[in-house]
Amino acid sequence: MTARNDIQAITERIRERSRPAREAYLDRLDAAASRSANRAVLSCGNLAHGFAVCAPSEKTALAEDRIPNLGIITSYNDMLSAHQPFETFPQLIKEAAREAGGIAQVAGGVPAMCDGVTQGQPGMGLSLFSRDVIAMATAVGLSHNMFDAAVYLGVCDKIVPGLLIAALTFGHLPAVFIPAGPMTSGLPNDEKAKVRQLYAEGKVGRAELLEAESKSYHGPGTCTFYGTANSNQMLMEIMGLHIPGSSFVNPGTPLRDALTREAAKRALAITALGNAYTPVGRVIDERAVVNGVVGLHATGGSTNHTIHLIAMAAAAGITLTWQDISDLSEAAPLLARVYPNGLADVNHFHAAGGLGFLIRELLDAGLLHEDVRTVWGEGLRPYTVEARLGDDGGVVRAPAPATSGDEKVLAPAAKAFQPTGGLKVLSGNLGKAIIKTSAVKPERRVIEAPALVFDSQQALNDAFKAGRLDHDFVAVIRFQGPKANGMPELHKLTTVLGVLQDRGRKVALVTDGRMSGASGKVPAAIHVTPEALDGGPIGKVRDGDIVRVDAETGLLEALVPPEEFAARKMPTPDLSANGHGFGRELFEGFRQLATRADHGASAFGTA
Repeated sequence: MTARNDIQAITERIRERSRPAREAYLDRLDAAASRSANRAVLSCGNLAHGFAVCAPSEKTALAEDRIPNLGIITSYNDMLSAHQPFETFPQLIKEAAREAGGIAQVAGGVPAMCDGVTQGQPGMGLSLFSRDVIAMATAVGLSHNMFDAAVYLGVCDKIVPGLLIAALTFGHLPAVFIPAGPMTSGLPNDEKAKVRQLYAEGKVGRAELLEAESKSYHGPGTCTFYGTANSNQMLMEIMGLHIPGSSFVNPGTPLRDALTREAAKRALAITALGNAYTPVGRVIDERAVVNGVVGLHATGGSTNHTIHLIAMAAAAGITLTWQDISDLSEAAPLLARVYPNGLADVNHFHAAGGLGFLIRELLDAGLLHEDVRTVWGEGLRPYTVEARLGDDGGVVRAPAPATSGDEKVLAPAAKAFQPTGGLKVLSGNLGKAIIKTSAVKPERRVIEAPALVFDSQQALNDAFKAGRLDHDFVAVIRFQGPKANGMPELHKLTTVLGVLQDRGRKVALVTDGRMSGASGKVPAAIHVTPEALDGGPIGKVRDGDIVRVDAETGLLEALVPPEEFAARKMPTPDLSANGHGFGRELFEGFRQLATRADHGASAFGTA
């Protein structure tokens, strides 16, 4: 089944725009593949170092280049709940590789930081650029040229985008991404959010807040709300880089281990040494990118991916724009209600039919490209399944259920929660921005109110505690972009603005920073570009200016006479504190090189 005409037209637009960069990328991929880019080109000294710790039989096999060698890139650490399960994965992968007649080696480890730990802390200034560090660390691991394919162990916010950027840089190698799965359900996310608001209002203490947070984030696995981490897993599956049905199986279960073994064996099966060679640079093409964007909209996914998807696509020579993302949002209906777009968590989503159901609904509606290449083979239809544990301990697959197990969580395309995906581009005299409307009630999608200007989220929170914000306003938080301070998430604003909105105040946020993948009920024009430090007009807004945030018509305006607005001088902020402490001094070069948010906010530039 082919995609609908509007989906096809946007895809073709991306293809034509990207043609020069994409053709150059594929030429490099083919050249790397033709050079036998593996152990055959290594000298004896090179190779001896590369297999020094291997068993004698493995050394013989690697020396003769007879069997595939699988590189493992891992983001394991035991502080992150989402990444702690990866501790046991390398051994599972090595065992599976031996069973399949191959070898596996840990090629390298990459850093993995948790935005949940660093929210509102100085370390958050490293978060966005950790994506680029992860890509570079992955490249170091693969630079030894010992491998015929690679598997990537990553889950959370910047880790998967960084891994994919690197995988595409080594686009001649097959790549399979292996998830760890979400933690089991704990305290419901909406109950946790209520306790956060009570704490912000001084109605409960720190002990009560910590108890609620600990009951929500309580064990191994991904946080259960639908933020960037779980959006990552959806993307890897719908773009064909997971094996089918693997995204949302809980860690520490027999099925999770079986899926990990199967993924390793599949990676070995698609190397150039066999008959099903599947380089990752051919899997990720314009159609796969469009499928990822449609999946993001259909599930109400993270706003962070309006940055990450652009950077990931660029690594494959594909130029994706915010306008493409916005136009696809108009075409793709919202089929999932997972917190913060609903009360359910990802375990409820998975139980209701999960990605297998969702992909089938989107395919049958003509909203996805079916004729894509995946790590599983040709076509996306094999992903319309759910994975189960077979009697022999292996993975068996059955068609996804014909009907949703809970239409309040996962709707069929014919009963979509809303006709659009809920991510929209705003533009006007303040620049361009992204707004996520899927969790915002329709009556709150247009806000016109006086501006209150702050240069940090802490300044706004201090004003709230001082009782100065109990009225209608648009909060303008500037100097939060990639060049200013690494573009941290301003997650601590969510609770305060949510409290004021619940009191009946009309509030909105305008910022050149980011919000969490859990951006919720408050209208927020985020990623404003150009950023203030780059001369962006958001820096010219003054207290009392009437600002209009209109998610219906796509307008972001300061209602100031054009002559007056143009004549205003940009402020000169003191950002010296952003450059020191918690390792931030090491990232000065990243801040200087960073591209705009709508170009991927990358130190690597664009395609």
